Amino acid sequence: MKWQQVHWRGPAAVLLLVMLWFMPCFAQSQSDPLRFGQVAVTGSVRTRLEGWQWFRGQGNTDYTFSGSLLRVSFGHESYSYDWQLELEAPVLLGLPRNAVGTGATGQFGLGAAYTVANRSNQNTAMLFPAQGFLRFKRLFGRQSDSIRLGRFQFADGGEVIPKDATIAAVKASRVHQRLLGNFTFTHVQRGFYGVHYQRDTPKLNWTVMASFPTRGVFQTDGWGVMKTALAYTSLTRQLPGPRKSAEWRLFGIYYDDWRGVLKSDNRAVAARQADLAPIRIGTMGGHLLHSARTSFGTTDLLFWTAFQFGKWGSLNQRAASVDVEAGLQPAILKLVRPWIRVGYTYGSGDGNPGDATHGTFFQILPTPRQFALFPFYNMMNNRDIFGILILRPRKALTVKHEIHWLGLASSSDLWYSGGGAFQPWTFGFSGRPANGGKGLANVYDINADYALNARTSVTAYWGYAVGHAAIAGIYPANKNGSLGFLELTLKF
Repeated sequence: MKWQQVHWRGPAAVLLLVMLWFMPCFAQSQSDPLRFGQVAVTGSVRTRLEGWQWFRGQGNTDYTFSGSLLRVSFGHESYSYDWQLELEAPVLLGLPRNAVGTGATGQFGLGAAYTVANRSNQNTAMLFPAQGFLRFKRLFGRQSDSIRLGRFQFADGGEVIPKDATIAAVKASRVHQRLLGNFTFTHVQRGFYGVHYQRDTPKLNWTVMASFPTRGVFQTDGWGVMKTALAYTSLTRQLPGPRKSAEWRLFGIYYDDWRGVLKSDNRAVAARQADLAPIRIGTMGGHLLHSARTSFGTTDLLFWTAFQFGKWGSLNQRAASVDVEAGLQPAILKLVRPWIRVGYTYGSGDGNPGDATHGTFFQILPTPRQFALFPFYNMMNNRDIFGILILRPRKALTVKHEIHWLGLASSSDLWYSGGGAFQPWTFGFSGRPANGGKGLANVYDINADYALNARTSVTAYWGYAVGHAAIAGIYPANKNGSLGFLELTLKF
């Protein structure tokens, strides 16, 4: 399908004002969806005004734009099968011009990524099916088995919703979408064409998925696929208890990328241009979650790890990542219900660009902002020591403050960002040279979520990064950056 661009005039904030104007229409908290016969109709509108102040380079590093996402879903459920067709329309207004620098400075934030991915259009929109699948239930006479065929959304770690509320919250924010996800922060997102089998028993969940990832993420045309494919399988078990609960998961992922695009790694440009061979990587790993109610409050522990092997073009892939976290919800200050969490994340880097091994951990197709609220970094060649403070003064209000001390696992490797393949001609991860520096940045941010009712919510975010040697070597004029946004979500 050929590209179709929709051009708009006026400031980027117009769409946000329109959504605020119509907010009263969505203020009624109705539990039942609209129905036409046996077909249920649901949907949502999410609009966000983003303000970026990228690390200072030669070009437009300070800009504001808006992005909105309309989704309308039609579905039907029966005893033995169900189907869903969900249409999606992303709208981007006021994207920045001149927000790409020369050499290592690269793209100045996600606004630049949207502009480049949409052929330098400042305003663009598209309509395409976000999902369209048929699911058969009670296969082989077993109520526990189901299989889904078509285009769907999928995220690793989302196979089972834990019964324990603490484990469920940690899993949703710190496990879900770590390696495979819909890139839900972007205004286009991604999907998967394929098959998804799931079996649930009282003790275990077994999931198998094979698919072709769709285009999208930054490109508003989400119709097609790419020369990429993956297979995923996992085994998950919950261990609930009256005072202690746990969950473990084992998973495996095979990823194949034969697009023949220039890879982002720490080799010289000539070596990378000569190596357009496919990426074929196997990833094996798992997670363990534990929570306990004690006299001091509720504690939680998280351990997640993954190991990789296979081929990175002509190189052998040998990489690993680990995440260790702990939290406490103290039995004090019940007016704000605090939750304190600390953790350490490590993603291996490549220490020798001249050998036959690629040692950088490859994050595959994640939702990177799940783990980097100011998304100028990801888990590749990264060390992240962090602390999180969550306050919940009201059921409808959650305030979260995070501090991250970021460094590179190897100063011989690159500073990576991005979330994986999203169009045939773009690799999906970018890398900037560290120039021998190992310190990346300290990040301080605050995020507030407020639910006006069951259908309407508002999110406000501001993050500030104080750059260190790796950033200062590329952006000497100003090694500091910030991101702020205001987001409104309406469901119907």
